[in-house]
Amino acid sequence: MLATLTQNASPISQSTKATHILVVLPKPGKVLDKHQNKLDFLGKDILEILLSRRRMLLGEIGDTPVAANLGSGALCAWVMVDSGKSPFEQQTSVRKAMQLLLEENPAEMHIAIYGNMDEKRAFAELAVYAAWINGSVLPLRKTSEKKSGRKPLARIMLHGYKDAGNFAVQQAKAEGNLLTRELTVLPPNELTPGLYRKYVKKLAASEGWKYQEFDIKALRKMGAGAFVAVAQGSDPEDAAIVHLQRRIKHAPKTVALVGKGICFDTGGHNLKPARYMHGMHEDMNGSAVALGILLAATRANLPVNIDCWLALAQNHISPRAYKQNDVITALNGTTIEIIHTDAEGRMVLADTLTLAAKQKPDVMIDFATLTGSMHVALGSRYSGIFSNREALAQMALAAGKTSGERTWAFPMDADYDAELESKIADVKQCTLEGEMDHIIAARFLSRFVGDISWLHMDLSASSNKGGLGAVGSDVTGFGVAWGIEMLSTGRINE
Repeated sequence: MLATLTQNASPISQSTKATHILVVLPKPGKVLDKHQNKLDFLGKDILEILLSRRRMLLGEIGDTPVAANLGSGALCAWVMVDSGKSPFEQQTSVRKAMQLLLEENPAEMHIAIYGNMDEKRAFAELAVYAAWINGSVLPLRKTSEKKSGRKPLARIMLHGYKDAGNFAVQQAKAEGNLLTRELTVLPPNELTPGLYRKYVKKLAASEGWKYQEFDIKALRKMGAGAFVAVAQGSDPEDAAIVHLQRRIKHAPKTVALVGKGICFDTGGHNLKPARYMHGMHEDMNGSAVALGILLAATRANLPVNIDCWLALAQNHISPRAYKQNDVITALNGTTIEIIHTDAEGRMVLADTLTLAAKQKPDVMIDFATLTGSMHVALGSRYSGIFSNREALAQMALAAGKTSGERTWAFPMDADYDAELESKIADVKQCTLEGEMDHIIAARFLSRFVGDISWLHMDLSASSNKGGLGAVGSDVTGFGVAWGIEMLSTGRINE
């Protein structure tokens, strides 16, 4: 549940009753103090004293926001946003300032926007979005209310700018991001494939999406051997491929969103050590991103048809679990030699991509926390992308810059397929070396998309300690804002 928003086009008054206030200022020209003296804003005198005491320049509150108590007793935070910086840098500045206030668990936050009209619009969109996603609280299971941490923000009061559309797109993105993060942090006993399916079915009914699922029995009958190989190690066999469909009259294009939903990943017979198994309840993040984009697109009423495919399973160890040297047959007839059972994500995605491609969407995008080598390549501040269309890759990079969810493109040249050559099957699942596995995995997946325009996102930025961009939690929900940027700006429809 997002905080309610009240807007007031007038500047905030000194007499406004408030406990927590965020003041967002524009970055002036080169002569900072001279320019800023022309701008009157809440708490200006106190800010000047604070900066003098800390020996800080006014321009430094862009990178290092500050906070102090006003004479009324309210806690006020000041941040300066540089319109010349990237959206990611602007988001980071506002989020840091907001965290100074949220540490006190306020029920209400006032946001005061200053600048020219273009600056006010941009700053208001940024600040309201940041307040919504950071003011919400992710699921906790602490029994004591006293120990349960921060309470959710209930109300946001915006001063200095009024949006005629009530920030509908920002709200939609925040709702999608929050859904993604809420699902991702749930403990694995609360989000088994069976429980996940029930949740999605209920959500589909409330949002007006068509719901369809292919359970293990159906997938065996269909010949989806790649998915079944991974799912057969679990008891009960509650895995499934879930298909959600959103249709809009006269929509020009149809986009398929595919998400890896491994609700817990032990590694299978190639068992992960405890250090690397801890946190593997988050291996379903790709499915949560796809679902979050679908929710945000629905709430924002974007004119695009969407098919959302969720590959929901677990990778367990058992007498029935698949193993090294098995040869299985995927849904599209490709035979696969199993090299490592911890490369299960590409297996469940293979058959899910095949199902999605049969519907012949205009564009197909899959999301997955797929490879450790992507973390080695990029760390957790960017996510990597691959595409079989150069134009689509360029659109994805541009959307990353605009949304503040940054992406980086990797090569997908055909000669990488030499690493996947098998002596006994059509293709190897992976290699044992692990080098450039993010590229090898993308090449493997490309065999199951046919001639559809396709983009694969390896979500190395799904979790980043201390937050990322506008998001303050370790689990970032990365991909939702990027996806809405792709869908809402006409990039997909070009």
